[in-house]
Amino acid sequence: MNNPSGGNSKRNVRSHDRIFNGWRHRNKEAEMSLEAILEENLIKRSQQKKRTSPLNYKERCFVLTNSKLTYYEGRPEKKSKKGSVDVIKIKCVEIVKNDGGFIPCQNKYPFQVVYDSSTLYIFAPNADSRYQWVKNIKEVIKNNHNILTKYHPQFWTEGLYQCCRQTEKLAPGCEEYNLFGDITRKPLPPTPNVKVRPPPPPPPEEEEEEEEEDAGEEVIAVALFDFNATESHDLQLVTGEEYTILEKNDAHWWKARDKYGMEGYIPSNYVAEKKSNNLDQYEWYCRNVIRSKAEQLLKSEDKEGGFMVRDSSQLGLYTVSLYTKFKGDGSSAVRHYHIKETSTFPKQYYLAEKHTFQSIPEMIEYHQHNAAGLVTRLRYPVCPKKKSAPTTAGFSYDKWEINPSELTFMKEVGSGLFGVVRLGKWRAQYKVAIKAIREGAMHEEDFIEEAKVMMRLTYPKLVQLYGVCTKSRPLYIVTEFMDHGCLLNYLRQKRGQFQKDTLLSMCLDVCDGMHYLEGNSFLHRDLAARNCLVNESGDVKVSDFGMARYVLDNQYTSSSGAKFPVKWSPPEVFNYSRFSSKSDVWSFGVLMWEVFTEGKMPFENNTNLEVVTKVTHGERLYRPKLASNSVYQIMKSCWHDKPEGRPTFGDLMQMIGQILEAGD
Repeated sequence: MNNPSGGNSKRNVRSHDRIFNGWRHRNKEAEMSLEAILEENLIKRSQQKKRTSPLNYKERCFVLTNSKLTYYEGRPEKKSKKGSVDVIKIKCVEIVKNDGGFIPCQNKYPFQVVYDSSTLYIFAPNADSRYQWVKNIKEVIKNNHNILTKYHPQFWTEGLYQCCRQTEKLAPGCEEYNLFGDITRKPLPPTPNVKVRPPPPPPPEEEEEEEEEDAGEEVIAVALFDFNATESHDLQLVTGEEYTILEKNDAHWWKARDKYGMEGYIPSNYVAEKKSNNLDQYEWYCRNVIRSKAEQLLKSEDKEGGFMVRDSSQLGLYTVSLYTKFKGDGSSAVRHYHIKETSTFPKQYYLAEKHTFQSIPEMIEYHQHNAAGLVTRLRYPVCPKKKSAPTTAGFSYDKWEINPSELTFMKEVGSGLFGVVRLGKWRAQYKVAIKAIREGAMHEEDFIEEAKVMMRLTYPKLVQLYGVCTKSRPLYIVTEFMDHGCLLNYLRQKRGQFQKDTLLSMCLDVCDGMHYLEGNSFLHRDLAARNCLVNESGDVKVSDFGMARYVLDNQYTSSSGAKFPVKWSPPEVFNYSRFSSKSDVWSFGVLMWEVFTEGKMPFENNTNLEVVTKVTHGERLYRPKLASNSVYQIMKSCWHDKPEGRPTFGDLMQMIGQILEAGD
């Protein structure tokens, strides 16, 4: 007997098979799209929304599939997903041309992924890795319809593109982009099969940097110094207390809440975030302490197992300096152990290979109880933590105009291009230097406009500008006070009393400050020993950065209107008025010469015109007696006739640091 429903049953089976096969096919496609094309630990650059927020670099596990570029904190199967980019949204992938600029992370080969209104900067460990990532991402986006016609070949840093100096985040690119070209940027003819459209016009308001990826987490910070609130919107800090960070919209002043629920602004450099990888919160960490200084501090304490963790001469790495009194012959010694990192992921740290740890604090804690390969265990932290609190960007949040009635004028401590400098106090509490600008000494209106920008340049090796008095005349500039005055006079007054490593440490201080300015695309234009100041601890800080632009003085102004001191200037400045960070590097070489001659005048027997002739014909300053050959080679590297042949300040810091670490 025929089954009347048999036909329907067979049709249902065939229909089910089609559905199942279609599902299986789509599922197969989905599986293929999820299959990893590339997977590697790379470093991602991130920044909070405000363009003035500091950049930070985070190691992430990147995974590329046909549909997404995803990054994880740790391995995907173990750690959490931190972000992803849909492949369909990617408009451009290309290497970043850095022109030898300093890269503040261990991976030195950057590339960029442009999508929507954002740019993701990623750093590969070597050239081959970068090539593979760029090549493979180009392959998976080749059919996208939103590919850029032009792109920016250099970084977006501190509010502008380094290639074309455009300040609009969504500004059109300045170099032709070729999706099908190789990553060396050799131009190839356009491919007709690809539909290329120009980027959409920017929205009315500029898009900000991508949000910090961990923005949803509560951030707890520990106060490193006391801070007394000076305005009603400030919050008092007590050393050692914990605070919840509410906002980081300003790089220098964070909004925080204390344990009593009070809220207000605090200086960001007075606290350390309570994270295992933030060494600032630990008493044994000594930032910017060189080898000779570490040995001096440890020997003066003279305690068995006295130790500190300090920055190594190799940027981004650390050294443990350890003191022992028991060598067997009754003498003492300081041993220096480099903290090493494993090549595996997740990265681990060790001093002795058999004992690895997930963080430096864990490693230190272990060796505080176990010598385990060290000459002795780490018994007693030694660090100049009782130093004075750092300077702040202004006396309070968003305060740069100072009322002259709040200033107390004390003794005159010097005079400069602009006028007399006096020691003073603000609100009878904070010691400051007050510069009274004499009439006709500078372009006041231009400077007042720039003062807000200069105030935001806050760094331990820069003399801090606290604010200005512009409502009446004379105009006052209020800065950090430096007890020992200008470096030039300091060198001359103490001539014959300096050790060679002390002189080189002074140069390192200046180089550190200039490296910060270089990283913020800020030119000094008048770097010299007279424009650096020395504090009571002997630390040297860069002063008057950018002020040369506002000088009204024949000595500083050429016939073309450019301002420069000839004996500290490179050929491209006195010939073409071309200023750059590399012209500052030339000046730094001359400053090093000033330091190692303990304050002599460069080309002391020559006029400015004679100096121009000599330098143009390849003559350079001689090697000072106190400068070793390796130190003089650094000076000479700064005096290359072509700007591109000179090192960056980041390069110079490494060179100087290596000499200090080696004890040359």
